Amino acid sequence: MAEQDMVFRGAAAAAVYVLDEQGGRLRLSEAVEENPGDGAGFPVSYPTSGRSAVAEACRTRRPVWSAAAEAGAAAVIGPRTPAADVPADTARRSGREWLGAAPLAAGEELLGCLVVKDPGADGVEAERRGFLELYADQVAARMESESPGAEAGAAGPPPGPESGGPGLDLGRLGSFTLAPATGRIEADRQALDLLGLAQEDFDGRLETVLAQTDPEDLPALMSVLEPRAGRSGGQDLEFRIRRPGGGLRWLRLRSRVLADDSGSPRRLLGVIAEASRLRPTGDEVSRVQRLSVALAASMTVRDVSRAVVSALRDPLGADSVVLAELHAGRLVVTDMEPQEGPAVWGTWRSQWHSEWPDASPGDVPTLEDVLRQGRTRLWASSADLEPGLAGIGPGGFAVLPLPADGRMAGVCLLGWDDQHEFAAEERALLTAAAGLIGQALVRARAHDAEHEFTAMLQSSLLPRTLPVLPGCTAVARYLPATTGLAVGGDWYDVIPVSDRSVALVIGDVQGHSAEAAAIMGQIRTAIRAYAVEGHPPDVVMSHANRLLVGLDTEAFATCCYLALDVEEGEAWVVRAGHPQPVLRGPDGGTQEIESEGGPPLGVIADADFPMTNLGVAPGTVLALFTDGLVESSKLPLDDGVRRVRRALAAADPADADRTADDLIGTTERREDDVALLLLRYDGLPVRPRRASWSVWRLPDAVMHARRFTARALRSWHEARETDAILLVVSELVTNAMTHTRGEVHLHLTLAGERLRVAVSDSSPRAPVKPAGLDWEATGGRGIFLVEAVCAAWGSVPLSGGKQVWGEIELAPEQDTAGARQESRR
Repeated sequence: MAEQDMVFRGAAAAAVYVLDEQGGRLRLSEAVEENPGDGAGFPVSYPTSGRSAVAEACRTRRPVWSAAAEAGAAAVIGPRTPAADVPADTARRSGREWLGAAPLAAGEELLGCLVVKDPGADGVEAERRGFLELYADQVAARMESESPGAEAGAAGPPPGPESGGPGLDLGRLGSFTLAPATGRIEADRQALDLLGLAQEDFDGRLETVLAQTDPEDLPALMSVLEPRAGRSGGQDLEFRIRRPGGGLRWLRLRSRVLADDSGSPRRLLGVIAEASRLRPTGDEVSRVQRLSVALAASMTVRDVSRAVVSALRDPLGADSVVLAELHAGRLVVTDMEPQEGPAVWGTWRSQWHSEWPDASPGDVPTLEDVLRQGRTRLWASSADLEPGLAGIGPGGFAVLPLPADGRMAGVCLLGWDDQHEFAAEERALLTAAAGLIGQALVRARAHDAEHEFTAMLQSSLLPRTLPVLPGCTAVARYLPATTGLAVGGDWYDVIPVSDRSVALVIGDVQGHSAEAAAIMGQIRTAIRAYAVEGHPPDVVMSHANRLLVGLDTEAFATCCYLALDVEEGEAWVVRAGHPQPVLRGPDGGTQEIESEGGPPLGVIADADFPMTNLGVAPGTVLALFTDGLVESSKLPLDDGVRRVRRALAAADPADADRTADDLIGTTERREDDVALLLLRYDGLPVRPRRASWSVWRLPDAVMHARRFTARALRSWHEARETDAILLVVSELVTNAMTHTRGEVHLHLTLAGERLRVAVSDSSPRAPVKPAGLDWEATGGRGIFLVEAVCAAWGSVPLSGGKQVWGEIELAPEQDTAGARQESRR
């Protein structure tokens, strides 16, 4: 027993008792003693109904430490006294010894009891108790695996001395302690032997142990042996070490972290056992491999959930599978089969997350206990569990904690309606699957969080709605990639440049990241500002190019800019490394617009971006898109463009939204984001009438502006709201002449029942409406008058200045004719 001193901290003897077939007595199965002849033997049996510490441990399913008056009185023990309550020197002087008993169980089924004798307390009570429980877990796992026909809930006694079998070989269980602060390990001879290390050569360093580990299992082992602050409780792990001859040995590690008052890990206790006999069979290994492949291809939490349900439900014959993620302190159900879930899940539906229920772990004590212990639990039936779980598995119930990165990522529940027997191989399969699922959940949660952030960032940078345009209709679609790590930098915009011109912009920033989305927002905002200032398309593109070059980033962007004169039906196209737009004519024929192009934005500072002129007839549909619509690893660009042309030719152009949906429907599994901007040009039913005049800087400039306006109205045979129109002209021209220098221009536009008065000048400063005016003031009322008379007014920047405008609504022609007849009467 000297070789077991690290396990029991000086314990003199240990024994395993197993439950007899009647369940009334615990019979001795195996015992090891440091000095077999010193009279410290173990009784042959214990009654489970007795007053001994062993019986109490079996009844309560919890470890018990109790003091015996003398070594030979271990069979029957009086009221339990915690060892920590008796000073160590008192225990030694009195000759009393301490007996520890830990139940051995497979799920909820009692298998037996582990009993140790300790000559006295030595101030490490927490470690002694921790090691006893860890040792009991390993012995119970060995008993379960070695019992003939062993299964959870029905494991019989292991072969031992009474049956002449090989026994449990308690000496093949090793233990160690680790100080996380220093990385120093103290290990007994059995632990070093299992790890393939010679006792005389071991230097006590954590790195030496890690060097023996198979590289594939190293991250998982490090996550256990490097506990984080705030983590306590135990963890299970199966890993492989390389033998001196090059072979692999499977070991099972059960560990427990002891924390100090601040929550920092003070000491880690570990017990190691050989796990080769507990490994899954070839069939179970193939299932684990299939699950691993499915999880590797799963990007989101929902993908992981579906992979788990598919990999576990049918192969194991389970009737119910529930996967719940531990997120923000709550268990959130991410998937369940069957979809409607058991009717008894009422306690989980106290609150809702998406379409699935969620609950605090404290609402379901069984799950809270499993998450705290970090061990797979199996029940022959869930009928005796709390209402939140009862009925899920009336014939068998399994709960798998899902560990990852030193914490619990969630829990997986499996239930069987008919009687189900858990073999040791199946338990090993579930344990192995739990580790894979936990890691996949953590990875998918990180992916979902990044995807949600970048999607929110990008959606906030894209137009919420598209403007209503004269003579045309614009619709847009955006779809994120279904593969990859993050949303990309695709964008689109529709910019009303003036009352007769509109600009369509679509682009794609290289890469898929938050940086790409941020650069996209900067480029889109800059292009809108340059366009509204009145720059021609090639100048807008040049300015945007120089801006991106100056952002000190390695990213670049492709872009297509199309400016359309809605009155004349004339368009100008500029491209910067972007796919050609596609046009559908009024006759239904489609073609790519063969427009000249320049390099992508952000590549060459002084690049040229030539313009291509295009005539657009009423009934034409223009489609601008990013390469995600027409190109992928399985779809060449030319084939993708032909698919778009076929879909555009077959669509009904009268329904722009349906046409956009038909085009987006050509994409399947998307490797890249997709942005689509569609414009149907209908033309103006009535061509606007226009007149412009350069205002002379003379004392009577306002009078000349009024006379010009009156002549224009007479030439148009327009007599409606003449006084209001002349008042607006007077006020806007007066403001421009008084507060600016340089040229002033007056523009009149009559479109249907609205007349627009616009005055442009060379000052970029927009007019400001006064907060208030004194009744004696002689100026400052111009903007108030314009606002009162006009249906709408505003100011837009122009290159080197601004334009202030106001629109006056005109009464319909029939109303005007009726008013004239009434006045004659």
